[in-house]
Amino acid sequence: MSRIYNSVYFTYNVNVTTSIDMTLMGKSYPPSQGSFRDDARKFVDPVVEFLRNANAPLLLNVYPYFSYSSNPGQISLPYAMFAAPNVVVQDGSYQYRNLFDAMVDSVYAALDQIPGRPDQSSIRIVVSETGWPSAGGFGATTDNAATYLRNLIQHAKTGTPRKPLPIETYLFAMFDENNKNPELEKHFGLFSPNKQPKYQLNFGTSDISAETNVTTSSLISEM
Repeated sequence: MSRIYNSVYFTYNVNVTTSIDMTLMGKSYPPSQGSFRDDARKFVDPVVEFLRNANAPLLLNVYPYFSYSSNPGQISLPYAMFAAPNVVVQDGSYQYRNLFDAMVDSVYAALDQIPGRPDQSSIRIVVSETGWPSAGGFGATTDNAATYLRNLIQHAKTGTPRKPLPIETYLFAMFDENNKNPELEKHFGLFSPNKQPKYQLNFGTSDISAETNVTTSSLISEM
């Protein structure tokens, strides 16, 4: 008796990437002149070229809070929280009303300086971390954190002046940390350690609400 066995093969796409932050930037202002530090180029350049060849994104951690809190005399709170009423930075044909866009576009400009394929600017940036603390430092309040995140959620749909496309963005973090980390780092969570939401956020399909304790299924967040 002969038997015929059917074999089923599953193919999975495995994405490979890495994350960087703004400390690798040697220059970020104006955004069009963004460049990586000279001492970082020796490892950033080959990583970027690999990601281009693999058609994979570069993950970028973007925290306007730290730029604002370390230099409030030069960076206004509305500019850091997507709330500036007018253009703050005019960079050639690009107009910036928020620091988030300026930071992301400065990295795009830096990427364009790295030799590679003719379509070198095709590499995509994914914002792997961003957020605003609700306590623990200068300008770190629940109201400011809620304002930043609400405005970010709306703004991510439109992209930056240099790349006017939706930005894949991940929020940091889901929960406040109840550990020995520095005080500021404990307060980036959307939820307190007791799992209670700190403010209401609308992600389009449902809310994170302090009143209803409902969490959205569409939330993208760093745990």
